[in-house]
Amino acid sequence: MIALRAGECEIRVHFRPELTQQHGYFHAGVTAAIADSASGYAAFSVMDADGGENSVLTVEYKINLVAPAAGEWLIARGRVVRAGKTLKVCSADVFAVKGGKETLCATSLSTIMSLYGRSDLPAATTQIPSATETPRSRTQNRRRNRK
Repeated sequence: MIALRAGECEIRVHFRPELTQQHGYFHAGVTAAIADSASGYAAFSVMDADGGENSVLTVEYKINLVAPAAGEWLIARGRVVRAGKTLKVCSADVFAVKGGKETLCATSLSTIMSLYGRSDLPAATTQIPSATETPRSRTQNRRRNRK
C-alpha cells in the first residue's frame, strides 16, 4: 500500500516472474486481487469508528481486463463511490506502469460489506473445518455446541 486517504487507497505490486501468466504479463488474478484490496481498504477508511474492532468483506465484484498488464509494476487506485452504513460501492482502476507511463489494464466495481465489531484476526477458538465436514454438518455441530 502506498497511499490511504478517506475513501481512497493506492496499492502497488512490483513485477516478479512468479506473478505472470503464460505470455509474461501480470496474471489476471494479481490484477483482480489488488483491485479488490484497494477497494476494500478504501471502504474500510470511511467506516464509522465505534471504538471496537471493525473489518470489511467483499460481497460482490466485477472486473474488466481492458489491456495486457505488461509493465514493471501495477498500481491499483480504489475509491468509494457510495458509502452506506453497511454496504459501500467502490471502484478501482489498475494501471500497468512501463518506462514511467501508466496504461489502464483493468477496471472494477465492488460491493463491500462493513463488519462492525469484528476483527480480521480469527478468534482463538476458531477451528479449521475438516475436509470431510460439509456446510450442513458444521451448522448442525454449531447448534449442538450452543445448547
